[in-house]
Amino acid sequence: MRSHAPFLVGRDPQLTLLERAMDQARQGHGGVVFLVGEAGVGKSRLAAEAVGGALGSGMRVLRGRSSTTGPAVPFRPLTEALMSLFRSGEPLDDLALGPYRPVLGRLIPDWDTGERESSSMVILGEAVLRLLLAAGRGRGQLLLLEDLHDADPETLGVLEYLVDNLEYTPVLLLATVRTDFSDALDLAQSARRRGVATLAELPPLTRPQVDEMTAAHLGADGPGNVPAAVLDRLWEDSAGSPYLVEELLQSMIGAGTLVQGADGWRAVGDLRRDVSSTLARGILRRIDRLGTQGLTLLSAAAVLGRRFPLTVLQRMTGVEDRALLSHLHAGVAARLVIPDEPAPDWYSFRHSPTVEALFTQMTPGQRADLARRGARAVEELHPGLEGDWCALAAGLRCEAGDRVEAGLLYADAGGRALAAGALGSAVTLLSRAEGLLAGADDPQARASVLENLLPALAEAGDFARAFDLAEDLHALGGAGLSAVRLATLHTRLAKVAHTAGRWSDGNRQVDRAREVLATAPDEATEAAVDVTAAYLALDTPGSDRTQHAEKLARSAADTAERHGLPVVACQARELLATVARERDPEESAAMLQQALVTAERHRLPLQRMYAATRMGGNAWLAEGDTSGLLAAREEALRLGSVNIMHTVDGILILDAVLRGDHESARSAADDCLAVVRRLRLAPAVRYVLMARAALEAHRADRAAMETALAAFAEWDGAGSQEEPLSLGLARAFCALLEEDRDLARAELRSVQALEAGNPSTYHLGGTHGLVLLLDVLSGDAGRARHEEITATAMARMRWNRQFVLLADAVLLGREGAGPRAAAAAVESALTVAQPYPLARHLGLRLIADAGHRDGWGDPVSWLRRAEHYFHERDVAAVTGACRAGLRRLGAPVHQHRSGTGQIPEKLRAQGVTVREFDVFRLLAERLSNKDIADRLFISPRTAEKHIASLITKTGSANRADLCARSAAFRG
Repeated sequence: MRSHAPFLVGRDPQLTLLERAMDQARQGHGGVVFLVGEAGVGKSRLAAEAVGGALGSGMRVLRGRSSTTGPAVPFRPLTEALMSLFRSGEPLDDLALGPYRPVLGRLIPDWDTGERESSSMVILGEAVLRLLLAAGRGRGQLLLLEDLHDADPETLGVLEYLVDNLEYTPVLLLATVRTDFSDALDLAQSARRRGVATLAELPPLTRPQVDEMTAAHLGADGPGNVPAAVLDRLWEDSAGSPYLVEELLQSMIGAGTLVQGADGWRAVGDLRRDVSSTLARGILRRIDRLGTQGLTLLSAAAVLGRRFPLTVLQRMTGVEDRALLSHLHAGVAARLVIPDEPAPDWYSFRHSPTVEALFTQMTPGQRADLARRGARAVEELHPGLEGDWCALAAGLRCEAGDRVEAGLLYADAGGRALAAGALGSAVTLLSRAEGLLAGADDPQARASVLENLLPALAEAGDFARAFDLAEDLHALGGAGLSAVRLATLHTRLAKVAHTAGRWSDGNRQVDRAREVLATAPDEATEAAVDVTAAYLALDTPGSDRTQHAEKLARSAADTAERHGLPVVACQARELLATVARERDPEESAAMLQQALVTAERHRLPLQRMYAATRMGGNAWLAEGDTSGLLAAREEALRLGSVNIMHTVDGILILDAVLRGDHESARSAADDCLAVVRRLRLAPAVRYVLMARAALEAHRADRAAMETALAAFAEWDGAGSQEEPLSLGLARAFCALLEEDRDLARAELRSVQALEAGNPSTYHLGGTHGLVLLLDVLSGDAGRARHEEITATAMARMRWNRQFVLLADAVLLGREGAGPRAAAAAVESALTVAQPYPLARHLGLRLIADAGHRDGWGDPVSWLRRAEHYFHERDVAAVTGACRAGLRRLGAPVHQHRSGTGQIPEKLRAQGVTVREFDVFRLLAERLSNKDIADRLFISPRTAEKHIASLITKTGSANRADLCARSAAFRG
């Protein structure tokens, strides 16, 4: 007799919580609920009740389950859940997903473009969220993910993002997690602490609840109609676990110790037996009732895993369709297996003890034979081993003892995971492959694994382990590996070092690659070594690093052209463009255009993105234009390239600093640092920390600047490309804002020394702009030096150009070229400096004394504008210096009253006060002095004085002219 409780017992609080959460989701206030409890406590049963309630209320239900079959397959539960959208019959291709649709190709095969490298889980999480919102069309949705404790790291990465962003959506995420230690449990507990998720813990049943459940299972009217000895035994042995209650009850009925008669249930024989053996015997007894063929089927299924596909099971056992379905239906009736909805053609065991019980009936040899048959069945039915099948076949081959075959399959699965950007799974799968093949006599296979494992470890940020594998390359070198293959491995490791910002380690690997190739030269492989060495040379401290990098890149480009190596050609031209930028922007642009054309012709989306990013960087340096960088970032987002995204983010953060948008720069820097530090992307970390130091310096906060620079130093800042920027944009500016011009010049001398010893391709450190202006002001530089600097491409970059033009104005004034010529140069400088308010106003403060001394320009107006700007930003030293300068020039120094910020900058620079501006605005209406006085509650005499002062300050011809100017302003 089969027993099954018709209703849930002891879970009313949890059901109420779920009903409330679903009701809120239907009203647009989604959320996250984790059902947490021990195995067998009833999480799946409670989730099934939630599904029933959701469907009954008109919600869409998306279901997925993590797998314990073989290694964790990237995104399996998410893919399973989202694929149900495609079985609904509703059109999905017209959804407004924008650039996120290709990203979803990692989860939805029909949308896979194959154009990606690695990808941020944040990006993929946002893509999943947008798909859920677009597919829901305002309808409430329940996303159920079961057995999250078995989930792969990529799934958990996406869920971490979803958990934080479902609050104002019509989506409820319901997940089941065991209390055993797991990353999923950590995620759930962290989400609860942040207040973005609810943990519904399912405790064991109490004694009354166990009694009630037992009665319900047996169909009795109440616990009083169940033998007391049975209730006692179930309570003692189940520890309140609903699963154990059910299994023990089934075992008692199957063993004949609990029977039903005309007068109800009664106990017969000894109920007190070993619990584990009782469970196993009870399960096997129920399996035995399915017959020999049923036992064979379930034994084969157990070897396949907790979940198993019917097609593979049938091929393994040779059972015909009708018998297969008959035995499965019998297994369902015996509560041994269940259909694994919504996945078609898949079933699963209800509980893991069923699988364990089946294993007790098999010898190791029988299990290995079944695993081998299972692997063959998978390989025959799915020759390409697409998707999950490769990992399943690998796990079966491993269990069968076929280590080499298993290693090769794990290598294949790991390579696919890496190509899909599933870094965590790629590292896991490739590491298993490496371990299995390490002892095999097949160095070629192991080398193939390492070629993928090394970049996977680099992308995952596990640089230490990647370098540990370097020792294995020596062993492989003596194991019959070809020189080309071994050199390729050393080159891959050098690329790992470059990504990590470890130029010395990278150079050692390049040297080893060259040593190997010396015994068997190969031009194509040497080109790949050269271009990698070129990128490392650019980061390696040395006075000739740019020349050395350029020489290597030209050699690689020439070889790539001869041998048809498009990737190497693109990489080489991109580096050549970077080096050429300092001498000829047109040459740089031509190189990048060649790289772009090559990438498009050979369908290399990643290389195209790199070229577009460098083009955007050139445009930003030339004119402060970020549109190209933003477009490149969108392309990186589309392809899932985390490295390029964060590279662009760093530049945009610095751009925000220079533009004076400090709050957005700070927020973006915090967000970016949290990611790149975790990923150990040292170049990106250094750049953002440099930008952060510049931000604090531009706020005149020396202590905060020093903190950021100390962190910068910890990330190997000394000798890096970013070091000159950390001095020129941070320390020098901080000194200027402290009115310590000598210190600023000393910092800039340090920048010059650094760039002489370690040339930088970042050209905003001040050596081609700010240092020239300060030297001209101090009398240490004249027209010859100005012409020398102006002749360089770096001086024409917008940030530098503003200072070069101001230096020109000072020289023109000093040379007696006439006030108009000098003033015109100042106006040109201010036009160029328009995006950079701090630099613009600091420049005016710096040249004011020279203008007054040499009799040109409008130093009073400049100082007033600068004084107001720095007063508003609480930069006391510069504010005080401007006020002192105004007093030296005999100009009145106005007190700052409320409303000053409303005065247009031009009028404020002319010395117009708040009250005068009030009068000025009313003059547009051609009012009399008395009318103005009445409006402003002042005397007519006072109004007359204000008007007279306005005529003088604005240079108006008369009152009528002043009224016309006011009307133009109002218009």
